[in-house]
Order: sequence, then structure tokens, then C-alpha cells
Amino acid sequence: MAYIRVSTNKQDLSAQKTQIFEYCKIHNITIDDWLIIEISSKQSQEKRKIIALKKTLKSGDLLITTELSRLGRSMLETILLVLELADKGIQLIFIRQPELTTFNNATSKLLLSIYAYVAETEREFISLRTKAGLQNAKAKGKRLGRPKNSLNSVFDKDIEQIKLRIAQGECVKEIWRILGYEKLKTYEAFLWFCKSRNLILDKGKA
Repeated sequence: MAYIRVSTNKQDLSAQKTQIFEYCKIHNITIDDWLIIEISSKQSQEKRKIIALKKTLKSGDLLITTELSRLGRSMLETILLVLELADKGIQLIFIRQPELTTFNNATSKLLLSIYAYVAETEREFISLRTKAGLQNAKAKGKRLGRPKNSLNSVFDKDIEQIKLRIAQGECVKEIWRILGYEKLKTYEAFLWFCKSRNLILDKGKA
């Protein structure tokens, strides 16, 4: 099975297809089924068809995709998924990252385990930095959190990720782009949301 996921870029869809076709031709691999998803990586596993993928694939099956990031919305989630599939006897090919292809189980599992450890450590470190930043702001008398009686926003579902990215020092405009809101909501609306939720602790990150 070949798995392709793109957000909205048709050109990237064509590029992924071409790479998979060329790889299979060189290595004499026949693809029985294609799973092509046009959706943002920030959506749930169910919407990205990952749940269906895990139910469909059986031991001895082959899953081919262009790169690791196609399968998940975070490094940790993606690596845990790959390890889960590999443990079930499913072989995975990552065209752009051949060192992670699970034919070489010892090497790929070692690398994936290291990546998982680094990703989890980074997540814990970011969480600690976020808490420290919020405590520091609170100590300075700044009001934090969502104001009472504020209306629900389309951005609320990503509020934890927004907090983490702001804590890492990313500017609000870049976060707006990365999370895929560029074509959904204006930057001004996103900036207003961050201010209304008291997420911006200083003007330099706007």
C-alpha cells in the first residue's frame, strides 16, 4: 500500500506520486492500493485515515510513503506509529529517509527509538519552559488564561500548541502560517485571539 498525505498543495501530491512510482519501478514493487489524503497534519488520526490504515495492514504487508512526516502530526506520534506497525510485521519504506526503512530492523529501530526519546525530551522541556514562563508572568501581575465569558474560537482546538510555540519564541505570524490558518482566517483575527486569550506575554512575539 502507498500512503500520500498533502494539505492543499496539488503540486506536492503529484511530486509524491511520482517519487513512489519511480521507486517502485526501480525496485520492482507492485502497489495494490493507494491511500491519498488531502488534509492538514494537525487533524486526528481518524481523519487522516491512520486508524483505517492500521486496521487494513497485516503482517507481511508493505507500506510505502515519501517521508516520515507524512504519517503524523508530531515526531513522537509518528515514531510510535512506525514502531507499532513494525512490531506487527509490517514493512515500511520511506523514500526520502532510507535509513528509517524497516527492512534493516536493527538500524531503523535504533534510530526511531533515539528520535522518540529526543522528541519526548523536547516536549517535556518545552512544557517546563511554558510553565516557568507563565509563572513568571503571573508573578509580574499579568492576567493569564482565557477571559470569562469569551466566545469559542476556531483557534481554541490548537491553543496548547500555540502556547508551546509562543513559549519557544516563535512569532505569532509564523505560528498562524504553520498551523494552516493562512487560508482560513486573517492574521489579524489570529492575533486578536492570542491577545484575547492572554497568550502573548510581550510585543516582540507578535
